[in-house]
Amino acid sequence: MRSAPPRPAGTRFAGPSATDDPPAADDRRRAASAHGVPHHHRVVEIVVADPSLIVLIGAAGSGKSTFAARHFAADEILSSDAFRALVSGDETDMRATRPAFGRLHRELVRRMVAGRLTVVDATNIEHEARRSLVRRAKNASLPASAIVLDLPPSLVQARNAARPSRVVAEDIVRRHLDRLRTAMDRGPEPFDGEGFSQVVVLRDPAEVDQVTVVRQVRASAG
Repeated sequence: MRSAPPRPAGTRFAGPSATDDPPAADDRRRAASAHGVPHHHRVVEIVVADPSLIVLIGAAGSGKSTFAARHFAADEILSSDAFRALVSGDETDMRATRPAFGRLHRELVRRMVAGRLTVVDATNIEHEARRSLVRRAKNASLPASAIVLDLPPSLVQARNAARPSRVVAEDIVRRHLDRLRTAMDRGPEPFDGEGFSQVVVLRDPAEVDQVTVVRQVRASAG
């Protein structure tokens, strides 16, 4: 795994790149402006500390599990769906959510104490959910990064409906999208003050597919 130079903390948004066709770039700038988001260059690389906590944020159907599987090893990913399946035998059983997250949090603490990079694959659209994760990373003296998949609602709904399994009810996905939009629209620095060392927001499915994740080994990790 190649190393990378340190990057400043803060929020980075996926946005039009210098290679965009002018009409496409204009459309995307208008979309960003409509969300109250300043124009930023395309995010092509995400640098994460190793070890650290990576919190994926996004509605059901936004591609969090696919993103996690593409960039991280299976044993580095703690999936809320997997823990629901472990508890109830059905990863779509929302009644198992509380005990599932209890197990997920215990495993997260174990990994944080052991100094292992960990990705939490869950919607994480609620402030309290994010706060509890960041607190556990802080207790282990590890940084936490947020990667937000803020994709167009129509695309998210279509992807969810096309799933071969784990299809989430449309009204629930709509609620996820509304809550994410509320969080994103709070200001130019979404999730500011929540304790994340960096927040990376990806808005374009092509950029989600093309972005790379690079690990920066922390000196304290030996």
